[in-house]
Amino acid sequence: MRDLGGHRGRGLAKTIDWWLVACWFLMIMIGWANIYASIHSSEPSSIFDFDSRSGKQFIWMMTSLGLAGLILFVIPPRAYEGLSLFIYGFTILLLIAVIFLGIEVKGSRSWFAFGPVRFQPAEISKISTSLLLATVMSQLGYRIGRMKDFIITAAIILVPMMIIVLQSETGSALVYVGFIFMLYREGLSGWLIFMVGMAILLFILTLTATPYVALLVLVGVATLCIFLYSGRFKWWLLAVVPMIVLFAFLPSLMELLSEWVVGAEQMASISAALEAGEEVAMPFVMKIKPFYILLGCSILAMPFFAFQAFREGNRFTYLALLGFIGGILLVFSTDFLFNDVLQDHQRKRIEVLLGMKEDPSGVGYNVNQSKIAIGSGGFFGKGYLKGTQTTYGFVPEQSTDFIFCTVGEEWGFMGTSLLILMFVFLIWRIIHDAERSREAFTRIYGYCVACCIFMHLFINIGMTIGLMPVIGIPLPFISYGGSSMWAFTIMLFIFIALNRNERKYF
Repeated sequence: MRDLGGHRGRGLAKTIDWWLVACWFLMIMIGWANIYASIHSSEPSSIFDFDSRSGKQFIWMMTSLGLAGLILFVIPPRAYEGLSLFIYGFTILLLIAVIFLGIEVKGSRSWFAFGPVRFQPAEISKISTSLLLATVMSQLGYRIGRMKDFIITAAIILVPMMIIVLQSETGSALVYVGFIFMLYREGLSGWLIFMVGMAILLFILTLTATPYVALLVLVGVATLCIFLYSGRFKWWLLAVVPMIVLFAFLPSLMELLSEWVVGAEQMASISAALEAGEEVAMPFVMKIKPFYILLGCSILAMPFFAFQAFREGNRFTYLALLGFIGGILLVFSTDFLFNDVLQDHQRKRIEVLLGMKEDPSGVGYNVNQSKIAIGSGGFFGKGYLKGTQTTYGFVPEQSTDFIFCTVGEEWGFMGTSLLILMFVFLIWRIIHDAERSREAFTRIYGYCVACCIFMHLFINIGMTIGLMPVIGIPLPFISYGGSSMWAFTIMLFIFIALNRNERKYF
């Protein structure tokens, strides 16, 4: 077959990215072996026993191989772009239906049960969202900087994300944040990523320190961005930094002032009464809160910055001021979000992660045992099927969410490093192929796949070593589970098929 330019189409061996296929196959084999290692003591059987998790995973692997062949050799690659809206809409219906018709597993109503088989729509929602994003963003004339296009793109991401949150599947919803890296590649301003990071920082500071500290950091960062953008960094150092230092000591100065005005003895008696829960008539000087002084000064300074922006035609300052107002609202709403929006088990996990509470035998038990297992593996590990933490089942969910600690205990630092490097290679190879694509649809979809795999890798491994809260998210191709295995296989091989279609003629 020849294309319009007279070039002969390339054969099967040269059009499929066999590196991706080999990486996928090696990963599912590693996952299968480690799933057996995690259950072989509690379920004494062979790796092919179909009543055990390793046997069931083998079935998922074989069916995934069939799905991969179907995607590569039967389904026309062009069909995905045309059907993306239908697939997305059908997935949204499944996500809504599972809330009412699904079964509850560990506080989350996100699973359909068909006899012994369970299916989680949240897994395939990542595929449908990626396909629709690629379809919309590859249209002629699309510009992510245009408000209409940005709103449509944000809605495509946020609709399934919010429905998944309603299912109490925080981990699966968090994966959608990873799409921001694809949006950045397609022209989204890096400031949005920066603002997301700032929101997380403010949330953590408000919880672990005080709202005053969070607001002070917000003031410092917002003014730094404004002065840097306008080329006045020297003035920020000379004028703003001394003010920030002064406000940093303001709570201590206010306490000294109160003690001087009221007296040390009366201060002590008032503090004791407050601790006992008694109502006390507070002196006026003690009613003045440093937080509201800082907030008031910040609000008074905003018209000055707005006037400067108007005079210089500086649109960035307006955006920075809007971001500052959003940050203030977040600081005020953190307590509500943490206590009234998050569920009890989610709050406990965050408190343990941030060091607000110690709970080694409760919420923190999984992570504590996981770190023990990984640490005990040393450099080369204890050997396959020889891990004591694994063999005696000290780590719950070790074949699913905590499969990485099985690798760490039995294969050691070398084994975990090699596994991570395999994921890095997989992600790099997807991005490499995506960048070489001539069609925007293939490129955007490839970046979506890479972002989803990266987020799962980052969250899952961070969870097992205590850097992320325990939110129940599988390690792609490694953890036990049919929904995850099918979803990631379909997602990856759709990209391989799209890439193969392009590589036929170059």
